Amino acid sequence: MKPIIIISTYPNKKSITKIANELVQNKIAACVNITKISSIYSWQGKIENATEYLALFKTTQKNKKSLKEKIKASHPYDVPEIAEINITSINKSYLKWLIESTI
Repeated sequence: MKPIIIISTYPNKKSITKIANELVQNKIAACVNITKISSIYSWQGKIENATEYLALFKTTQKNKKSLKEKIKASHPYDVPEIAEINITSINKSYLKWLIESTI
């Protein structure tokens, strides 16, 4: 089974923590890493400097569609980032844990 990482950014820790707990509890994601970041981006004609929370959702290929749908449905942004990173190399013991955590 192929591992996948989905990344997204959130405006505050509360919004990402809620969905992350739900996704891990329902075994859609094995793990969600959350870190505070500074983002600079263009939005509605202005340059924004914002504090955001970057989330790395770790899952498998079979859960990818469901994970993306849940992120989109629950995301507080009008235009959420939902980017997929395909993993080409991963250690076997971590992959085993990831698969077992999403079954």
